[in-house]
Amino acid sequence: MQAKLKVSRYDPETMGQGQQRWDEFELDVHPNATVLDALIQIREEVDGTLALRCACRASICGSCGMRVNGDAKLVCKSRIADVGEEGATIVVEPMGNQAVIKDLVVTLDTFFDKVRQVDPYLQPDSEPEQGEYVASDESMVNLLTAMNCIMCGACVSDCTVLEVDEAFIGPAALAKAWRFVEDPRDDQRDARLEELNDVEGGIWDCTRCFKCVEVCPKDVAPMDRIMEMRDMAIEAGNTNTSGYRHTESFNKSVKKHGRLDEARLAVESAGYTNVPRLIDLAEIGVKSVLKGKMPPIVPHKADEKEKITRIFEKVESERGS
Repeated sequence: MQAKLKVSRYDPETMGQGQQRWDEFELDVHPNATVLDALIQIREEVDGTLALRCACRASICGSCGMRVNGDAKLVCKSRIADVGEEGATIVVEPMGNQAVIKDLVVTLDTFFDKVRQVDPYLQPDSEPEQGEYVASDESMVNLLTAMNCIMCGACVSDCTVLEVDEAFIGPAALAKAWRFVEDPRDDQRDARLEELNDVEGGIWDCTRCFKCVEVCPKDVAPMDRIMEMRDMAIEAGNTNTSGYRHTESFNKSVKKHGRLDEARLAVESAGYTNVPRLIDLAEIGVKSVLKGKMPPIVPHKADEKEKITRIFEKVESERGS
């Protein structure tokens, strides 16, 4: 079969950082060929200067992460026949949110700097009684989800928060944090949760866009792990954050009115004692009024809001609230 590839190129010796050009290639490949197979064929038969990174070619090492048609993938497991319609051009570029070294190769410095922020190692308070720390089979099965991570960086590449906020710890590192929070051999669970709750760029900065879940090749589902740590942090008593206040305000307004009270949500998320943030919100409110975008001070009630309230009450009852 014939494959058409449009490949991003960057050469630090001839181009400035952030610049790129696009080269297009057409070649005959095996019907079961992967994107990596095609790229290697280009390098070996067409353009020997093409830079790419790969190793195991079996979706184990994670080194061949790239963006294919806009989404991060391991190109060794992405068959050309599966990533686009027959005859369509496949766009290949380096992963996002990380500096490009050359062509399709990125540095993973940012990725590992984020991982180091979460203390990725066990921190027991005492020595084991019999030479090693023992974990139950059930606990290890629970940890397998996060332990499946192969550190490929796909989730970091497509994280929409990291695109605008470099302080965000990121999905991969937070999934790694969950792995140690859940490990029964670690004795710093509460301290870890408190830090991740309070630190800038911690668990409350995730916007739940699902991109990390969609692109993870090993079903680690980092966003789900982050949401679980939010619940853990609240249960551990960490409630003095805008994230927690946002959650509570959201729940209260939907339960009461059947819809979101946007004006109250912004104020209650900031906190009534956070004067600098309230001043910022006041300025935003004035601009919104002038643009005709200000939500109503007295929120509208949803049709049949009583049904929504009953749903909330049923869920709270089942949870024992």
